Amino acid sequence: MSEWKAKRFWKEATVVEEGGGFGIRLDGRAVKTPAKAAMVVPTRPLAEAIAVEWDAQVDLIQPGTMPVTRSANAAIDKVRHQHAEVADMLAGYGDTDLLCYRADSPDSLVRRQAEAWDPLLDWAETRYGARLVPVASVMHRPQDTDALALFSAEVHAMDNFALTAFHDLVGLSGSLVIGLAAMQDARPVEDLWEISRLDERWQEEQWGIDEEARAVEAVKRAEFLHAKRFHDLAQRGETGS
Repeated sequence: MSEWKAKRFWKEATVVEEGGGFGIRLDGRAVKTPAKAAMVVPTRPLAEAIAVEWDAQVDLIQPGTMPVTRSANAAIDKVRHQHAEVADMLAGYGDTDLLCYRADSPDSLVRRQAEAWDPLLDWAETRYGARLVPVASVMHRPQDTDALALFSAEVHAMDNFALTAFHDLVGLSGSLVIGLAAMQDARPVEDLWEISRLDERWQEEQWGIDEEARAVEAVKRAEFLHAKRFHDLAQRGETGS
């Protein structure tokens, strides 16, 4: 019987040391991933966060209320087996990074983008020795291959759990640099989300707020913040923002 469709059958979820990491037990029964792999994670706080989600289940198991468990499943069942492919895909964002594609008018938007985005490009150059160059165009302009290679090496060096978090940080923001900045605590994660939405905020100022679009954004923002928390739990055993 699949755990994802079963009713709650356990009284207590606990954390145990296992296989060089930490596993979760439901009244002594090991939690498995959907692919039936062992649910073993790198830090105790991450395992404890997963155990809390299992303990919060009341009747039927509801995966939608278990984001940490879902991310751990993705790291173990998916990213572990496709690490190079995922890393290549995410590193590719450096060549089309949100922060590099600028408006050429009006001047107030041009200034706003420069004030918000240039410091992050500066930070990335200082931190990684790789500079991405902004352009005032919607047409693709290739970035320096040496810079892209440095960023790619950084992404490929991530472990499965970090890469799982990075996938959402980059995919949701549209920026390799913002994803790296979130993981390295270069800015508060909430600020980085707002920086990624600069163009949307500008449009709202001009035309008003689209409530439906804001509702969709709220879901994405929650996923972005969760990815940062998952990263911190997996890498440093911290709760994150």
